[in-house]
Amino acid sequence: DLLLVNSSATHALLNVIPEALAEYPLSPGQKSLWFMHQLAPESDAYNLAFASRLHSLSDVDALQRAFQALVERHPSLRTTFTSVQGEPVQRVSNNVEVFFRTEDASRWTETELNERLAQEARRPFNLGEGPLIRVNLFTRPNSEQPNSEQIVLLTLHHIVADFWSLAVLVNELGILYEAEHAGTALKLAPLPLPYTGYVRWQATMLAGEEGERLWAYWQKRLAGDLPVLNLPADRSRPPVQTYRGASYPFRLDAETSRKLKALGREHGATLYMTLLAAFQVLLNRYTAQTDILIGSPTAGRNWTELGGLVGYFVNPIALRANMSGDPTFEDFLDNTRQNVLADFEHQAYPFAELVKRLQPDRDPSRASLFQVMFAWQNNQQAVIDYLLGTAGRAPSLSGHGDQPGEPQTFIEGVISTALQSTGGNGNYWDYLAVDPVLPSRWRYGTIHMGGPGVARHLISGDVPTPDGPRV
Repeated sequence: DLLLVNSSATHALLNVIPEALAEYPLSPGQKSLWFMHQLAPESDAYNLAFASRLHSLSDVDALQRAFQALVERHPSLRTTFTSVQGEPVQRVSNNVEVFFRTEDASRWTETELNERLAQEARRPFNLGEGPLIRVNLFTRPNSEQPNSEQIVLLTLHHIVADFWSLAVLVNELGILYEAEHAGTALKLAPLPLPYTGYVRWQATMLAGEEGERLWAYWQKRLAGDLPVLNLPADRSRPPVQTYRGASYPFRLDAETSRKLKALGREHGATLYMTLLAAFQVLLNRYTAQTDILIGSPTAGRNWTELGGLVGYFVNPIALRANMSGDPTFEDFLDNTRQNVLADFEHQAYPFAELVKRLQPDRDPSRASLFQVMFAWQNNQQAVIDYLLGTAGRAPSLSGHGDQPGEPQTFIEGVISTALQSTGGNGNYWDYLAVDPVLPSRWRYGTIHMGGPGVARHLISGDVPTPDGPRV
């Protein structure tokens, strides 16, 4: 599910050339983030942070110029947000100096460095003043190398970027840095349209026949009373979400991974569909609920022309499972496969617009529509390979990690499970493993779910068998 090519839609998309305006409307997803920011302006829940050690950096000035070039290239990085007559708008400035700060970390311990990284990654953004991208460079000696090492921290607000955008930026950063360091002229291919052009196209689509077709599907799919997932918890749920959480990494062993893949092949289901079905059954066992609704993020970039843009495209979809009637796992997997194919065919409808039109019961202690997300990250290496291609190579980066106290992407909800597929050709950013196991991570709220014990309990079951215990 990387880029779905639709020639007629692409033609219409490229014909949307936004005029130079002082203010632009927000996408439905951006409006949702804007609203959440108004409720908690000091929250870091929607900060995106990525920290890496730079082993081959020898020219800090060239790195700063490369980041400046990225800001000048991508309008989203020059955007701020405000309200005009009660409606949020985004403003794109022409001249913005990149936020680039260097700091001497030569006397810090690794713990002190991690604490400083976390502090900067969690520093709130001011959407009205900007900038909404920050670059912090920490320099310290490295006993294993003759030169000092640099740790670069890139932090953005989610309203202007998503994970795919990070891949775009890292790829272009490597190309631009090499050019700036060598003092050679370089001009990247022009972008087909700005993010605001996509927003205009999306608004036109939603107001037309295609938008009504998509809405009709989801209105039927999510008809009736919407379930609220009630997982067992250690403590009472707080009246308002706090976004405090933790993660529990684990790996499914090679034999379990092999069985899962074989089970999927027997039923024409992808590994995503198989794991999703198993996860839904798991939730059923712990809640005794037969109607379960969970979320799953999609890239939201359905045309190749959107691949090189920086912006907020990611769009979660609501996956509904019905386990009434005591089905076998075989039957439930077949049903899951059919539902996933249909749901993803209609993924272009914005989640924020769906919530707006469905009008589910509002509860500040819970997320709307679903309280659990299932994030299948098998496309990370594919995204990176797609972006790198043969145009150039990224700088020597190795992920700084996702350990307690270090920058993390915060995910709304009670529990989120992120399962990463394996078998790629590299270990870029330390996101993908190359062994036959499935590296996974559970993220959960710590206010009403204590420690990692809840995650260990939830993952302790065996792989279902087609003719084994019923759902």
